[in-house]
Amino acid sequence: MLKDNFKLLLDYRDSPFKLGIVVDMPLYEYELENGEDCKVCGGRFTLRRPLTVKPLTNCPLCKKSVKKLISGFNTPTITKPVSISDAKKAGFTVLKKTSKGEYERQ
Repeated sequence: MLKDNFKLLLDYRDSPFKLGIVVDMPLYEYELENGEDCKVCGGRFTLRRPLTVKPLTNCPLCKKSVKKLISGFNTPTITKPVSISDAKKAGFTVLKKTSKGEYERQ
């Protein structure tokens, strides 16, 4: 039964709408502490877990000791430099440094 629930969690990660619900929980990546491969869990797995739950210490499938990994994440990238007119349209005040070391509005 545990293996089926674990697989459901892994499958749910790939398609958050598969079960018809949206869950705002972060994904946590775990890896076996000794770094070996496991035929049961694959040596590395990802789970969606609430922030209030303590990190896992053992794999739910093979019961071996695991460590939580720090995952990479995406950050938005700006494809072009922001122009003065774009900044003004977004509601920002654009300042320019004068020769006296003071700033004036543009």
